[in-house]
Amino acid sequence: SEAKTPKEETPKSISPVKAKKTPSPADAERRKLRPGSGGEKPPEEPPFTYQLKAVPLKFVKEMKDIVLTEAESVGSSAIFEVLISPSTAITSWMKDGSNIRESPKHKFIADGKDRKLHIIDVQLSDAGEYTCVLRLGNKEKTSTAKLIVEGIP
Repeated sequence: SEAKTPKEETPKSISPVKAKKTPSPADAERRKLRPGSGGEKPPEEPPFTYQLKAVPLKFVKEMKDIVLTEAESVGSSAIFEVLISPSTAITSWMKDGSNIRESPKHKFIADGKDRKLHIIDVQLSDAGEYTCVLRLGNKEKTSTAKLIVEGIP
């Protein structure tokens, strides 16, 4: 009986209502909409190509130098952070002009427009110039900051 009840109720309550109402006004409206939705597609494309031009590739927030004294820094971590636009751009990181690979030492964190380079267990040898390279299509921007580890006098 359980299986029958929903089956019987559904056709009676729902489909007659639909059968009466749907074909005339709604269908007519749908037919009107169809050319419209076809006509909406071309306008969709320009905004998209437009958007690529309109969104400049940029660092919303540039990297900042990190200064640590050796006593504080050894064994601690340093985080370089940039805010980029648009979030579809690809970031890569460099130290003293050579690419950094992700490793237990270097973690790359990408969260939307927020990009971070996390240097774990900082040593004196980690001091240097770090660069975030931002790429989108054929465009490229860079942001550079220093990690300064000051020896104890």
